[in-house]
Amino acid sequence: MPALVLLGAQWGDEGKGKATDLLGGSVDYVVRYQGGNNAGHTVVVGDQKYALHLLPSGILSPGCTPVIGNGVVVDPSVLFSELSGLNERGVDTSKLLISGNAHIITPYNVTVDKVTERFLGKRKIGTTGRGIGPTYADKINRVGIRVQDLYDESILTQKVEAALDAKNQMLTKLYNRRAIATGQVVEELLGYADKLAPYVTDTVLVLNQALEQDKVVLFEGGQGTLLDIDHGTYPFVTSSNPTAGGACTGSGVGPTKISRVIGILKAYTTRVGAGPFPTELFDEDGEALRRIGGERGVTTGRDRRCGWFDAVIARYATRVNGLTDFFLTKLDVLTGWEQIPVCVAYEIDGKRVEELPYSQSDFHHAKPVYEMLPGWSEDITGAKSFSDLPKNAQAYVKALEEMSGAPISAIGVGPGRDETIEINSFL
Repeated sequence: MPALVLLGAQWGDEGKGKATDLLGGSVDYVVRYQGGNNAGHTVVVGDQKYALHLLPSGILSPGCTPVIGNGVVVDPSVLFSELSGLNERGVDTSKLLISGNAHIITPYNVTVDKVTERFLGKRKIGTTGRGIGPTYADKINRVGIRVQDLYDESILTQKVEAALDAKNQMLTKLYNRRAIATGQVVEELLGYADKLAPYVTDTVLVLNQALEQDKVVLFEGGQGTLLDIDHGTYPFVTSSNPTAGGACTGSGVGPTKISRVIGILKAYTTRVGAGPFPTELFDEDGEALRRIGGERGVTTGRDRRCGWFDAVIARYATRVNGLTDFFLTKLDVLTGWEQIPVCVAYEIDGKRVEELPYSQSDFHHAKPVYEMLPGWSEDITGAKSFSDLPKNAQAYVKALEEMSGAPISAIGVGPGRDETIEINSFL
């Protein structure tokens, strides 16, 4: 039962799409298990670049079945726009499967997301404004709309009415907005039913049967460990569980069936949105990392905050997810620095701390303790094996591996599909 989880080990944007695509030719199913179109993956195939927001990266691999699991929240308009864009470029999207238990992002979820974030002012979280959080809130409050509800107009109408009872009170009395009509929402959602129908199925059954038949299933997380609703830098987090445990609840596959958990690490650190970030740079080095690394959010279009590699966070990700391997991406971006700082610990109230503090206040005040590693100037984008890397680049990778607590089994040395050094096979 070769089931693998592939997830972000930092704050997201680590290059999960590249890692998924690397495995795509050997994988039978690729499953998105949480999040929505607030995540983004960039995959480069030859001279073609694909920006995916909701669809699993495996949709670009012929022979692979892409799956949107029950833990994902789906905006139908975004889904069909993305499918249409891929079809126009000759990508076969007919194998896509969508869980009937996945929740729908409704128009009122998007409205609530935008008005509440705007209302927070300086205290805003930095959401994408795409309705993700309100949809998950509806799910937990048991007033959510699931994909399967689109096939029973009576149930759909009742659920929309129940959801709008409280939301219209809030919109009109607190935010001075117009009330949203139930009929209008129901009509819009029913308009997607026939288009969704060919993709909707019992994905829990499909995936478990696939594993029983020794098919290879890859679970692909959106965002990253430090954005997990339970284990991230709360409240500056997403509304779901991008960590390894979320792969089980978001797909209906039990934990005993997971064989490997692969964490994606960028060779430096970035994050999008508000929240603490100990190694964040505000100088020329930060601007250089942003420029050379092309650090702009695939989905948000926002510049990413950039900083040096944080080994404390990497160790935390190893522990929380039970990581068996790392995939280190964007090593090539660091070419040209004479010395490269790596955060090995924090200083908090004058004390050295080597593990992530559980206190939000402590983490907010954490100052990075750096160790300087020698850099390299040679172009590494053509490297095909670990021994092809300059000695200092090899030493950098080995140091990160030792600090992070799990073996680095693959290294990205460029954006292209073939610009990867595979040290140990993930399968």
